[in-house]
Amino acid sequence: MENQQEREFSAEELAAQKEQMLQFYTESLPYLEAQLKYEETLLKIDEARFKRTNIQMQYAMMAQAQQEAEQGTEQEDSAPEQPKRKLKKE
Repeated sequence: MENQQEREFSAEELAAQKEQMLQFYTESLPYLEAQLKYEETLLKIDEARFKRTNIQMQYAMMAQAQQEAEQGTEQEDSAPEQPKRKLKKE
C-alpha cells in the first residue's frame, strides 16, 4: 500500500488519471444539475410553507385578540354594578 502512495507517476499516467477524473465529473454533471433543481424546488416549497404557516399564526393571534376583547366587553356589560360605598360621618 505504501508503495502505491509513494510511487511517482509518469507524465502519461498523470495525464490518463486527469482524463479519467475529467470524464467522471463531466458524466456526473447531469445528475448534479438534476439534484440542484430538486433542492431548489424543495427550498421554494419550504419557503411557501413557512410563509403560509406564519400568516396562519398571525391570523389566529388576531382572531384570539378580537375574541378576548369581545369577551372583555361582554363581561363588563353583564357584571352587576356594585353599590357605591358611603363614608360614615362622625
